[in-house]
Amino acid sequence: MQQPVPMRDIIVIGGSAGATAPLKTVLAALPASTQASVFVVLHIPTRSSGILSVVTAAAAQLPVLQAEDGMRYLPGHIYLGVPGRHLLLVDGRLRLGGGPRENLARPAIDALLRSAALAHGPRVVGVLLSGLLNDGSAGLAAIKRCGGLALVQDPADAIADEMPRSAMRATEVDAAMPAAHLGDLLSTMAEQPAGALRPTPPDLQLEVEIAAGERLDSPTLRRISEPAPLTCPACGGVMSVMHEAPPLRFRCQVGHAMTAEVMAKEQEDAVDEAMRVALRVIEERATLVERMAREAVSSGRPHSAETYEERSREYRHFANVLRSAVMASMGVDTHHAPPAAGDA
Repeated sequence: MQQPVPMRDIIVIGGSAGATAPLKTVLAALPASTQASVFVVLHIPTRSSGILSVVTAAAAQLPVLQAEDGMRYLPGHIYLGVPGRHLLLVDGRLRLGGGPRENLARPAIDALLRSAALAHGPRVVGVLLSGLLNDGSAGLAAIKRCGGLALVQDPADAIADEMPRSAMRATEVDAAMPAAHLGDLLSTMAEQPAGALRPTPPDLQLEVEIAAGERLDSPTLRRISEPAPLTCPACGGVMSVMHEAPPLRFRCQVGHAMTAEVMAKEQEDAVDEAMRVALRVIEERATLVERMAREAVSSGRPHSAETYEERSREYRHFANVLRSAVMASMGVDTHHAPPAAGDA
């Protein structure tokens, strides 16, 4: 008996900032007759009630379900990721993984897309909508490696264009178009035969296991990465650079995963905070030494007063340099900024 031809019937969609409206548009365009299973991950705050009611109203023609661990997924249904757990496709069932965050998110878009690529190969169509930074870029690249298709919302149509633009740099996408046209394209693709199966990349299996919550150790991590002289912003552990790129990605021994862009953003925030703390400490030190200088003058110790005054001038100079750096990091033109107290 001839086996049925596999179709492109696994649709995985991710987005973050500005993605709710285009998601509603895309899902509303899917017909009630679609045989595709649709899976959605948006970056959802841990305490959020999710997007179940919003999506249910937009996609009234298809059943919409909040993902549950162990749930068997069916054609013509839409499944939504839940706050605080990675949404994974494993052996025909949904798995809610408690593994470390990826790109500071759980659920992470990369985790969903990667698991779909591993489980269904060329049957998968991945879609990235509006969003900041570049979660999802590695996942779309994984889908392409396994023979699937990659779509992105046209960056010009997105409220936040970083996510689709990053995906277009990381892999060769099959289409970039406004959200108003993506739904119709997905409906057409779901009726097309899938391509030929490709060998499963071993690194995908390991990364899906990490997202599911499997223990990670140094020898295992070395199979897919090399240690790098960087520390994890999430836990302070040693980071390793992933072999598979683009995009340039890192993982720590705990399993936290970040692209270079996310790492850079986290480091920038840490540097800004460190400079602000240093500025406060130095200004307090300058104020203290100035008081000590005045006390030395009043108690008839001119040499001590002169030493304290010199230190105060040094501290004020250091504070001015740091203040200029802090303001520059905020995009403030320091040449036209008003002088701070003590600058005159």
